[in-house]
Amino acid sequence: RCVYLHVQVPEGFMAVMSATSWEKEEDNTFVFKMSQPIPSYLIALAVGDIVAADVGPRSRVWAEPCLIEAAKKEYDGVIEEFLAVGEKLFGPYVWGRYDILFMPPSFPFGGMENPCLTFVTPCLLAGDRSLADVIIHEISHSWFGNLVTNASWGEFWLNEGFTMYAQRRISTEVYGLAYMCLEAATGRALLRQHMDNTGEDHPLNKLRVVIEPGLWGIDPEDTYNETPYEKGFCFVSYLAHLVGDQSKFDAFLQAYMNRFKFQSITADDALGFFLEYFPELKEKGVDSIPGFEFSRWLDTPGWPPFLPDLSPGDALMKPAEELAELWAADGLNMEAIEAVDITAWRTYQLVYFLDQVLQKSPLPQGNVERLSKMYPKISRSQNAELRLRWCQIILKNDLEAEYSKVKDFLHSQGKQKYTLPLYRAMWAGSEPARALAMETFSATAPQLHVNVQNYIKKILGLEVAE
Repeated sequence: RCVYLHVQVPEGFMAVMSATSWEKEEDNTFVFKMSQPIPSYLIALAVGDIVAADVGPRSRVWAEPCLIEAAKKEYDGVIEEFLAVGEKLFGPYVWGRYDILFMPPSFPFGGMENPCLTFVTPCLLAGDRSLADVIIHEISHSWFGNLVTNASWGEFWLNEGFTMYAQRRISTEVYGLAYMCLEAATGRALLRQHMDNTGEDHPLNKLRVVIEPGLWGIDPEDTYNETPYEKGFCFVSYLAHLVGDQSKFDAFLQAYMNRFKFQSITADDALGFFLEYFPELKEKGVDSIPGFEFSRWLDTPGWPPFLPDLSPGDALMKPAEELAELWAADGLNMEAIEAVDITAWRTYQLVYFLDQVLQKSPLPQGNVERLSKMYPKISRSQNAELRLRWCQIILKNDLEAEYSKVKDFLHSQGKQKYTLPLYRAMWAGSEPARALAMETFSATAPQLHVNVQNYIKKILGLEVAE
């Protein structure tokens, strides 16, 4: 059940692996051992000119030498707090170390939760720790996904829905309920955007996706979208709502870990255990309440039948909504705008504000230029979440004077969730925006992951190689 690997690499290079122990031998050979049973997709190896720095009692960051100081500064002392809260909520962290490897900018995902060694995008290095909490999602996978795994990619929601729930439980403990609700509202908006793009009835918008081989089948790659994450989060939240007591549901999650640890399971296994753990709910027939049947959640595409209450986030959302309203007005009330101090707003409050501005765009002539000058914290930010929204606002308002920011952002990284929305926005925009899309893709295609290349080709109407 153990994985052993001997890797010889060129002199001056380092090998790292998702393994519980490793040692370096002569001839630049590394010997790795993963003593815990894991599914094959979690076996990961990286080789390169990489170095390490400790950031906690059981954590270090790995990066190319030019990034290691920035990585250490961003995560020093941060990870242990998240791990400790995760252990308090979900039980022991079984993997020994929790290290992070910063990947090249072309890495197409935010993170990949390889046990002992999470791979992450360098986009997390905002320089001010404003995206440090993104790692909570990957840490949560240490329990949901790595310790208990979905048996097939058709039930990807078991990994991601439970992980989103776990991530938001940790966030609530660390940052408070209001901020968690604000972040979850941002996720819900992304789900709405995804379902509007695909159509609610698209077969990918079921939690239990039927993956069939062949020309018209669903590609497992396409299951990577907002539905398993955010609709999955809503379903797990619905289960917690049925229980009606947070501490009892937290205890269930620990029991779920113990029952299925080091196993790959199906939704039927998970939900069967839920009803077994709460016999009073089974007796009530909660799995077949009209409109909320478990089978409807799993097998019917569309918007979640239950949405968790995010109203505690209003304290942070309302000021952002009101400020967006002021910026969308025909005559700007600068006195009212200047009375709002955004210096203390954390990332997702700023994201929520920008999402509101984007919804109201295009704004009256000149407003976006004024907004850009008023908030350099936003328009010149190195925080990738803010850069994405600012670029979307630039394109929706056809602000050609700032097209260079769109170009720079797309040249600097290849993360799928940042790259595809910008190509969609460019292709839906003016002729100059479309020209920018073609020019940027032509220049950056070789540095993009092949999946991202193909998705962009579909957006731009270019031929996709089989």
